[in-house]
Amino acid sequence: MTEADRHSPDALAVAAAQGWFARSVLPPGVDTSAAVLLVGRALRGFCDGYVAVLLPAYLLGLGFSKLTVGLISSATLIGSALATILVGFLGSRFAQRRLLILAAVLMAATGVGFAGLSTLWPLLVVAFVGTLNPSSGDVSVFLPLEQARLAGLAAADTRTALFARYSLTGAFSAAVGALAAALPGWLTAHLGLPYLTSIRSMFAVYAVVGIALWALYARLPDLNAQAGPAATPLGPSRQIVIRLALLFSVDAFAGGLVVNALLSLWLMQRFGLSPSAAGQFFFWAGLLTTASQLVAVPVARKIGLLNTMVFTHIPSSLCLIAAAFAPSLTATLALLFVRSALSQMDVPTRTAYVMAVVTPPERTAAASLTSVPRSLASAIGPALAGAMLAAGWTGAPLVACGALKIVYDLAILLGFRQVKPLN
Repeated sequence: MTEADRHSPDALAVAAAQGWFARSVLPPGVDTSAAVLLVGRALRGFCDGYVAVLLPAYLLGLGFSKLTVGLISSATLIGSALATILVGFLGSRFAQRRLLILAAVLMAATGVGFAGLSTLWPLLVVAFVGTLNPSSGDVSVFLPLEQARLAGLAAADTRTALFARYSLTGAFSAAVGALAAALPGWLTAHLGLPYLTSIRSMFAVYAVVGIALWALYARLPDLNAQAGPAATPLGPSRQIVIRLALLFSVDAFAGGLVVNALLSLWLMQRFGLSPSAAGQFFFWAGLLTTASQLVAVPVARKIGLLNTMVFTHIPSSLCLIAAAFAPSLTATLALLFVRSALSQMDVPTRTAYVMAVVTPPERTAAASLTSVPRSLASAIGPALAGAMLAAGWTGAPLVACGALKIVYDLAILLGFRQVKPLN
């Protein structure tokens, strides 16, 4: 962005709006450019919310099997993981703003691909190279770029609060997006559009949001030109990051067994929920997740980042296991709601913990390499869970997910309770 661009009327209006938004939602003392990243996270979260609900219905409507739903979900996560690895190794060589713009363009292309294609192999290719997210969390290439930038915009005492707002923004917007999963049914009922055509229109909206993100990120200054230490590959924190990445891979693999797209499929198949009803469930679950992001901050101040990660996660995993055996829809949803209120409290605290135990120049690489398991390891899960559902083992993915997550929680508590934050 040139100096003239920064002083144009449009740029000044954007800056004024950014300043008002920043004062309203950001912790005190945080650079106002963080507001742009929160808006971007909100737009992406909205799309992720309805995609996770509609993707299985769309693929089943195209005539694909449950196993294929799992395979396409796995392809999206594998592609995201490889892109995240690439960012980790090359992120220090390119301006972060340019990489964010490239990711936004890729998001637009992904929406166009899913809106226009109907056969398996082309959809697999688009899922692999694109930005589609079938899970409840953010596993995209956007994540390490935004996390590293946010970590540099806040001091140590406000970093957890900033990441909590970042996670909260994603969770709330995804909850609202889940409600939007009812729009195809409304379009079919009121405008007479074929249901598949209505779902395709939602992927077209996904593409439009990608274009909006391109315009948004183009307003950012060159992120690597900011004052402060330049991003570098991992150095003194290498061993800590590797150990964290290995443990995160266990958690990510477990989470891949019950990504939102497959949980939606499970609810539809076991209890006959419509996409609209499933969307309502994910909306309320998302609101509980949003509230938990706020609670995570004072809890972390009181008992510490690591303890917050572990002692809120284990009860949520027990609820997931119990949901697999619940005899009724009401009991199942109640257990899943309790899980939603607890399972994501570790997200802002985990991110803040990673940023705190590495040196500032290593943050981009650390964010990337600890985010990789959220997509690479979890990529195996959807295909495996799809095979379980196709074989009639309906409760197996939930039980396996809960049990593995408990193992992860105990392992990270024992392995890192003596590791102290650097900053």
